[in-house]
Amino acid sequence: MTRLNRLKQLLNCGLIYDLGHPYHIGMPHYPLHPPFAFTLSRKHGDYVYDGGVSAAAEVFATGGHVGTHLDSLGHISKDGKLHSGIKASTLQEYHTGLKRLGIDQTPPILGRGVLLDIAKHKGKRVLDGGYTITADDCEKALSAQGMSLEKDDIVLIRTGWARYWNEPERFVSNRYGTPGPDLETAQWLSSKRILLVGSDTLAFEKMPSHLPVHEFLLVQKGIQIMEMLYLEELSRDNVFEFAFMVSPLKIKGGTASPVRPIAIT
Repeated sequence: MTRLNRLKQLLNCGLIYDLGHPYHIGMPHYPLHPPFAFTLSRKHGDYVYDGGVSAAAEVFATGGHVGTHLDSLGHISKDGKLHSGIKASTLQEYHTGLKRLGIDQTPPILGRGVLLDIAKHKGKRVLDGGYTITADDCEKALSAQGMSLEKDDIVLIRTGWARYWNEPERFVSNRYGTPGPDLETAQWLSSKRILLVGSDTLAFEKMPSHLPVHEFLLVQKGIQIMEMLYLEELSRDNVFEFAFMVSPLKIKGGTASPVRPIAIT
């Protein structure tokens, strides 16, 4: 069966689920990344064209890893080396970014999406801070959902953490940690030959940590990561399989890009 025919089978209701959070002043952000900043640079009436027409416009600033975003393969290095053993020092400059493995080299992604609703499977509104999502958790959630993973799937893990989006300190949770998969779980996901992973937390792994999951997926396996997804509506409607689409901005040399992913059923 071709990928196109497989995706056609997933389109039953014509419902579209927006999996991105809104960008706004005061939104959660990791302390190493800048906060989101926004202002209107022109208000209606500041300049009026003949005939009474005016326009409003804005200026905003953000980091690639702020809000719902997709990491590039060049985001993480191990012992100075990126994916495929490329030396980071040979292709990075402050003013031009990454010459290879930047987010501009990630094409639009379309495929079968699978939601692993770990919080719902555990009977919890939100998983506890610092909870380790195991491979066994994932397998049991799949079994309960009557599903299996296929090659090139996009796997989204729900912890329920999006419920804290309007509580930035709790969402970031440097003190108590956030739930997420560990290295063993990342290895299990990789063994399924998936294309892309994502979750609703600040980082796609149990935190605090020294980013072993990021290093394994991005550096060793070339599997990109999405973070800070909004998965509550999929969970509410028990939608565990869907057509998934995401496209990063072409930020030349960037290590990540804001995205607005969607699920279609």
